[in-house]
Amino acid sequence: MHCVICLAEVTPVFNWTYFLSKEPSYYLCDDCRNKLALIEGERCKKCSRPLEALADAFIKEGTCHDCLRWEQDPAWKGVLDQNTSLFLYNDFIKETIARFKYRGDYEIAGAFSLFFPKEVFTKKVVVPIPLSDVRLYERGFNQAEALITCAGLKAVDCLERVHSEKQSKKSRDERLENVPTFKAVDSDVINAQNILLVDDIYTTGATLRRVAKVLKEAGAKSVDSFTIAR
Repeated sequence: MHCVICLAEVTPVFNWTYFLSKEPSYYLCDDCRNKLALIEGERCKKCSRPLEALADAFIKEGTCHDCLRWEQDPAWKGVLDQNTSLFLYNDFIKETIARFKYRGDYEIAGAFSLFFPKEVFTKKVVVPIPLSDVRLYERGFNQAEALITCAGLKAVDCLERVHSEKQSKKSRDERLENVPTFKAVDSDVINAQNILLVDDIYTTGATLRRVAKVLKEAGAKSVDSFTIAR
């Protein structure tokens, strides 16, 4: 057995828990596991941002100043109900996601799936953030859909994305421009449903909110999101 991130050999601990539970499909070594910085402590109730690093002036009733700005804009108020993120975006996870996303190391999705909080996915229609046809051809797979699949969940494809420049190449102001880049293609699976969007990284929240808005306009009851890193 090998760690799916660094390929080091992993020896499982043979105890009653191991024998009585289903053997995992993916393994992480202790070194890689320790480099993944779980978001702990008090976090923004809207976006999962750790609040301990923020001054009190930038927090109001458990919400960070970025989310407050979103909620003060009538065009975006209430569009995204809540985001849950697993890890802080440190150098290790930046490199790991780059290997997974841009260099085709598909099995890394399995490493992340080991940490998925089951309660976040309960009674939700799980929808991956779609890629354009051009981006899907470049990468060979949709990283959000890979995360869902490796976690043993069903991905529901009900959206399309119009090709645009990569978000990672845009400035914050460019990301926040209200440009429609998504559309619903199957309203029947959206209408009156609780939707959970899945993506790899929450940066400004612009992409997730654009998609959430499309889903709400198509009749979704609620739209939450889940990302690997924040």
